[in-house]
Amino acid sequence: MNDGYDLLRDSLNELKIEYDEKQIEMFKAYYDLLIDWNLRMNLTAITELDEVIIKHFVDSVLICKFIDADKDVSIIDVGTGAGFPGIPLKILNPDCRMVLLDSLNKRVRFLEETVSVLGLENVICLHGRAEDVARETKFRENFDYSVSRAVANLSTLSEYCIPFLKPGGSFISYKSDKSEEEINESKAAIKLLNSKIVSVKEEILPHSDIVRKFVIVKSMGRVDKKYPRKAGVPIKNPLGRKVVLS
Repeated sequence: MNDGYDLLRDSLNELKIEYDEKQIEMFKAYYDLLIDWNLRMNLTAITELDEVIIKHFVDSVLICKFIDADKDVSIIDVGTGAGFPGIPLKILNPDCRMVLLDSLNKRVRFLEETVSVLGLENVICLHGRAEDVARETKFRENFDYSVSRAVANLSTLSEYCIPFLKPGGSFISYKSDKSEEEINESKAAIKLLNSKIVSVKEEILPHSDIVRKFVIVKSMGRVDKKYPRKAGVPIKNPLGRKVVLS
């Protein structure tokens, strides 16, 4: 079938991720919506079909190797932007419960239309800042997985994402192959959040030379209520950062 999506099929086959043609059609609809909305607002700088397939769709679903997204599993995608990785994960794992969290309302409107057009069920598109939402009872300590592909320091991301986890849940962060120092520096922050790094997995994106690291952090119990700190503080002053006195 030469419809431009053989690259997606080949990549999913290479990763041994199961799919059907209905799900491929959903990825097609997602791409069309992404490109249409991108004409009116900045959702992505990557717009060519093959690049979107590899750098957005396939990159997002690499995480399927490390999660068990059955019908009882709840996932929150923190700083989801245009829906990565949450929407591709949901397409391929239709039974999981998904929350897509973003701080920009117009991106949330795009997510809401995408969820509606694709017919995805058990998805909440949520407008808010992680620092605020993680203090709400219905979201705090309520998820099996928190995931984030957002571009931010891992110490900061950990403070955003770990408070959402049930004790024993996992935070999985997408990082580049050049993130070893950042990962090491995040350990102090992760310890303060009553969690620990249990593994760092490395995957090569199919049909590319791009290396992706996944930092898998396990919650060891409840997080002190003072975390996350108020909006804006985690990014300005990451937890565990050493203060250099002049």
